[in-house]
Amino acid sequence: MIRYLSSRLFVFIIAFFLLTVFTFSLNFFFPGDALTNMTGVRTFSDYYPILSEARGTDKNIALQYINYMQHLLSGNWGASLSSGDYVFKQAYQHLFASLELIIGALVLAVLIGVPSGVLAATQFRGPIDKSVISLAMAGYSIPVFWLAQLLILFFAVKLDWLPITGQINPLYGIAPKSGAILLDIALSHSDYKAAAFQDALKHLILPVIILSIMPMMLLLRLMRNATQEMLQKPYVKAARARGLNEFQVLLKHAVPNATQSVLQQVPLIFSLLLSNSIVIESIFNWPGIGNWLVRAIFERDFPVIQACVLIIAFTILLFNLIVDLYRGWRFPIVRHE
Repeated sequence: MIRYLSSRLFVFIIAFFLLTVFTFSLNFFFPGDALTNMTGVRTFSDYYPILSEARGTDKNIALQYINYMQHLLSGNWGASLSSGDYVFKQAYQHLFASLELIIGALVLAVLIGVPSGVLAATQFRGPIDKSVISLAMAGYSIPVFWLAQLLILFFAVKLDWLPITGQINPLYGIAPKSGAILLDIALSHSDYKAAAFQDALKHLILPVIILSIMPMMLLLRLMRNATQEMLQKPYVKAARARGLNEFQVLLKHAVPNATQSVLQQVPLIFSLLLSNSIVIESIFNWPGIGNWLVRAIFERDFPVIQACVLIIAFTILLFNLIVDLYRGWRFPIVRHE
């Protein structure tokens, strides 16, 4: 396990190094002054010469990169060109807002996609299997932005059951601290916490459901194929021969082993969630990292663009590492592959 852990950490560190080199290079690829792109401080500012000396812009590229890393690790990510706020302070709030959405969608996708896949596998080539697979193909093929417009039109405009934009009604006066609205309500001193929770959950329902559809359908198909493959294995037939009923065979043998191959695809599903969240956040005006990135691109806010690229890529790398370590710990055969 130690060797496996070391190899995965080594790959993670190399990938993180290449990522920081890329984001550092963006300062020079963007139009305009590299130091302004990096920090948000304009060339006419009195602080510019001091900052230029601190960042060592007159030194070679290697020393400039070391300076960049020192400021990055210390949380000094510069200031936004449009708002003037510190990028780091804004970044973690937007990140937590996105994670709240993504984790909710991932949990919903797992709760519905995995059991449906197992059910389809047990009814292989039967009417239920064909119906579930047809539904999965349709759900995976529908563009996210179109599905969002359709559900907004029906549930928000026609029925008036759910709100369309934002995290919560501003009349509740919940001040953003972490960025995750449910956590912010819990941390607040509002006299109307129960009502605020209810309102925040209403705001979460539509974006979470729409964001979960594509990974749910992908999980369903993966779980169905993996479970069906496991049900054909000799050890499963031997378990049946020992007198285990079909439910015991599924629970003890087929599903745990099918989970191993499905778990390998979870980082891909997480990447899909993160990329689709950019569209969903823009449609629902959700204050997450994706919406922040889109606005920064329109406003040419280079420090924010740089921070968003770094955060999104680092989050995917970290999630991959966590899943790899879990697979290596849970399934010993993975360590020997």
